[in-house]
Amino acid sequence: MTTAEATGIEAGRDFIRDIVQADLDSKKHAQIVTRFPPEPNGYLHIGHAKSIALNFGIAQEFAGKCHLRFDDTNPTKEEQEYIDSIQNDVKWLGFDWGQNLFYASDYFDKLYGWAEMLVKSGDAYVDDQTQDEIRLTRGTLTEPGRNSPFRDRSVDENLDLFRRMKAGEFANGARVLRAKIDMTSGNINLRDPVLYRILHAHHPRTGAAWSIYPSYDYAHGQSDAIEGITHSICTLEFEDHRPLYEWLLLKLPVPSKPRQYEFARLNLTYTLLSKRVLTELVRGGHVSSWDDPRMPTIAGFRRRGVPPAAIRDFVKRIGVAKANSVVDVNMLEFSIREVLNKTAQRRLAVLRPLKVVIENYPEGQSEELDAINHPDDPSAGTRKIVFSRELYIEQDDFMEIPPKKFFRLFPGNEVRLRYAYFIKCHDVVKNAAGEVIELRCTYDPATKGGNAPDGRKVKATMHWLSASHSMQAEIRIYNPLFLTPSPDAGNFAAEINPQSLEILTDARIEVAVAQANAPDAIVPDVMQFERQGYFARDPDSTPEKPVFNRTIGLRDTFAKEVTGKS
Repeated sequence: MTTAEATGIEAGRDFIRDIVQADLDSKKHAQIVTRFPPEPNGYLHIGHAKSIALNFGIAQEFAGKCHLRFDDTNPTKEEQEYIDSIQNDVKWLGFDWGQNLFYASDYFDKLYGWAEMLVKSGDAYVDDQTQDEIRLTRGTLTEPGRNSPFRDRSVDENLDLFRRMKAGEFANGARVLRAKIDMTSGNINLRDPVLYRILHAHHPRTGAAWSIYPSYDYAHGQSDAIEGITHSICTLEFEDHRPLYEWLLLKLPVPSKPRQYEFARLNLTYTLLSKRVLTELVRGGHVSSWDDPRMPTIAGFRRRGVPPAAIRDFVKRIGVAKANSVVDVNMLEFSIREVLNKTAQRRLAVLRPLKVVIENYPEGQSEELDAINHPDDPSAGTRKIVFSRELYIEQDDFMEIPPKKFFRLFPGNEVRLRYAYFIKCHDVVKNAAGEVIELRCTYDPATKGGNAPDGRKVKATMHWLSASHSMQAEIRIYNPLFLTPSPDAGNFAAEINPQSLEILTDARIEVAVAQANAPDAIVPDVMQFERQGYFARDPDSTPEKPVFNRTIGLRDTFAKEVTGKS
């Protein structure tokens, strides 16, 4: 089986794939080489999944290869935790880089040597201005920049200063190395961009070996060239950086000349994919961690129980375009439901229990009933569930004074218990506060299996669990993190949904649910709790106290609650 078959990714058509095909047809490249180049300064999010699927997918479809390269040029924000998480995420999505794992830090010596060449050729200079002074003299979209007073230093002086920067003689921010291009250019990225800055910081891989670090713009293109990347695929915000990318490749004796192509990044409703915002959500305590199931990180989706096939399907559905747009999050949820509906076995769970006593069922007696594991997959078989005198049903399945068209349980009404019997409520028990805490019911022994021999019909079928043959569990219900479809990244905290997480501590689950979701399972089995949604075991779960996350509901209710529209 090929990797493409294993991941379910099929060859599609888009403008980037058309370019790749044309390059192969014209013999421009003998083999396609792409790369996914994350900066290890945070966890990957759903937007990165689109880039991962595109880069690795193209390599698979055109018999090429895709590198995983960490552009680790800023040690103050990079951690080994992020490197490990990124590798885990890529593999979890179903892709593999094989032997092609690289780091920009692998090329620090070569990048420095090329920077000296730019100094010697008069194409780079050392600037003593502060960061604020450089920003003020760079100009605007309508006004040209102004030359630095240090722009005309001699080659010898620049080379001496740059080497002393490397030797660690100067403090952070004292000097930078800038390319000498054009301070009047209409493209601000060509107004003498910074190539190196002084940074006395410990690097996760190179330690304290360096006191200067290359900028992302400088390291990125040259790393592509060193690795022989044929198609450098990135999102649209880098379109204005392409002239700098090409200027550097032209000025330096690089071993290859990659070509950069841009595509539209992923934007989702009710979601922010800014790495800055995601970092602040974690550090500000708005979420518990990077893998909090409310986060749009790949780790968050995994913990929530979203299958990787659903993310791949979603990415395939939205396609690859040249223009930015916003995708309705319902499209992602559709892909999740599509996959889980086919794969998730069915189980019973009562999230908000209300006790029911079947008064005419013998005390101390119980019986096993057959329950199907998947209605559309006979090969999934059946399992046993236990019926007894004391049961639990959902609180929402009972109303003492029901409105019209409420067909579930109320005094005097008869309903079907799934897989079991017809029951009828005749009495209600309340506590001192007037809250309903128990129902007294009777059952019809002739309706075993859920059908009446006399042909009478009921209008509701309800799920249930035996009180003595079920387990207590904690259920975590997740809703969108933000209240508005287009949250403001500048004021995101004000738009956080206060009901994004609801924790139910007294839920009841089948014993079979806990057994199938053992804490040592590598990938939690996602199950459909009938009438409730899809749920997966959380890493916090223990044999004594199972914890389950709701992956997704059976249908979208959040939009209706917020906007009044389904």
